[in-house]
Amino acid sequence: MSDAAADAPRTGAYAVPGDLAMWWFILAELAVFGALLASLIVAGALAPEVFAAGRAGLHPLAGLANTVMLLTGSYLVARGIDAAAVDGPRRCAPWFLAATLTGTGYVAVKLGEYADLVAAGYNLRTSTFHFFYFFTTVFHLMHVVLGMIVLVAVARRCRRGDYDTEGLRAPESAASYWHMVDLVWLALFPLLYVLP
Repeated sequence: MSDAAADAPRTGAYAVPGDLAMWWFILAELAVFGALLASLIVAGALAPEVFAAGRAGLHPLAGLANTVMLLTGSYLVARGIDAAAVDGPRRCAPWFLAATLTGTGYVAVKLGEYADLVAAGYNLRTSTFHFFYFFTTVFHLMHVVLGMIVLVAVARRCRRGDYDTEGLRAPESAASYWHMVDLVWLALFPLLYVLP
C-alpha cells in the first residue's frame, strides 16, 4: 500500500469490492447454482446406490487437479488486485492473464473427462447421477469460460490504461466473478467426486 493510502483516514464504512450490478449478477448465479446443488443432494439421498456407482466411474484425480487449478487462479486474481491497489490498475493485467491460463487448464482437463465418459458410454440419460454430473459441470464450465473472457477483457483494458482514472471497480468486479466460479466448484467437487 502506498504511503498516501496508508495515511488516509479510515471512515469505518465498508465498501463492497467492484460494481453493485456485478454483485446482483453473482447473487443470481449463486441462487441458480444453489438450486442445482440442493437438487443434486436430494437426488443423491433418494438414490445413494446410483450415485455411488456413478462416482466410481469418475476420475477423482482429475477433479482434484481442477480444484487446484481454480484455487491457483483465484490466488493469482487476488494477487492482481493487491498489485493494482498499490501501483494502479495496469498492474493487475499479468496476474489476470496468468489466472486465465489456469482456467484453460481446467477446461482441458474437464473436456478430457467428458471425452473419457462419453467413450465409455455415459451421457445425460445413463443415470440420475450422470444427468446431474453432466448438467452441473457443463453449466459450471460455461461460467469458467465466461470468467476467462472477462479476465482477458479487463486485463486488456487495464494494460491500455482505460481504468487509470476509474480505480479498481472493473478489476474487482472481474475478480469477484472469478471467485464465485471457484466457490461453486468447491461445492461441486466433493458432492460429485468424494462424498458417499
